[in-house]
Amino acid sequence: MFFDFQFAKQIKDYYDVVIVGGGPAALGAAVYARRAGLSVLVVEKVLEGGQLNFTTTIDNYLGFPNIEGKELASKMKEHAEYLGTEFLNETVEEVILNGDLKAIRTDSERIVSGKVLMIATGAEPKKLSVEGEKELAGKGVSYCATCDGYFFKDKKVAVVGGGDTAISDALYLARIAESVTVIHRRDKLRAVKSLQEKAFATPKIKFMWDTVVEKFEGDQYLRAVVVKNVKTGETSKLEVDGVFIAIGLTPNSGLVKDIVQLDEQGYIITNEWMETSVKGIYAIGDVRKKNVRQIITAVADGAIAAIHAAENYF
Repeated sequence: MFFDFQFAKQIKDYYDVVIVGGGPAALGAAVYARRAGLSVLVVEKVLEGGQLNFTTTIDNYLGFPNIEGKELASKMKEHAEYLGTEFLNETVEEVILNGDLKAIRTDSERIVSGKVLMIATGAEPKKLSVEGEKELAGKGVSYCATCDGYFFKDKKVAVVGGGDTAISDALYLARIAESVTVIHRRDKLRAVKSLQEKAFATPKIKFMWDTVVEKFEGDQYLRAVVVKNVKTGETSKLEVDGVFIAIGLTPNSGLVKDIVQLDEQGYIITNEWMETSVKGIYAIGDVRKKNVRQIITAVADGAIAAIHAAENYF
């Protein structure tokens, strides 16, 4: 009997560029850094591709109309891998400044150094911070429609939010659930017009305007959402089996909060070359302070940072 053993590539102690995070920004940076002849390590704790893995159909990434998020993530990783990028699936616990070198320590106590460090840790969904949210998370309260939507087939669900993510989630859930109620604190949506038009034309999707969530009710599982109209102050109860919260993001900048300059919301401040307040450390993608957070702008961040690093540090 023959066995085909595949051994993981040995991770070295030093790379020219170490990238923390594995989303589009990280993979874009990896491609451009490798094309410049630099050695690159991408450290991603879960799955390369970042939030793409939890996104349904994407129709605004140039050259790939109506592509599934997971497929685009896979293509991006394959491209970076093809050029020689190395990957490590561990959690970075600490960033260490060591003169001209920047080092990371992972949860396996592995230390890897680089001349350039890129922070591409992205952002995570914001919480409502209301009664019952924490207790019922995973028991009817979710932050990822593509992850958990299937569990609510032919059931009543609600989506909290009015931006692109919320309306995309509502459209996705309308294909699965019996009904979808969008709870939005304003009297109009913030999502792009194309998404709004699709949502308004979908019979399964209803809207609760000028409304906020007061609390979630349920014992073992979510049973209802108590909501309040912000104009009248009137409260009411919406009986649903699931609620999907999509109200924005919180930057994952804690790893470097005492090292680089952040804004009041915790986003990393950079210049136009993605440089942070510390020489040799770049921030790219959703974790940095910027006005537009899209896949294409994240990839552009990575490309700009890699080009600048290659020209100025090597």
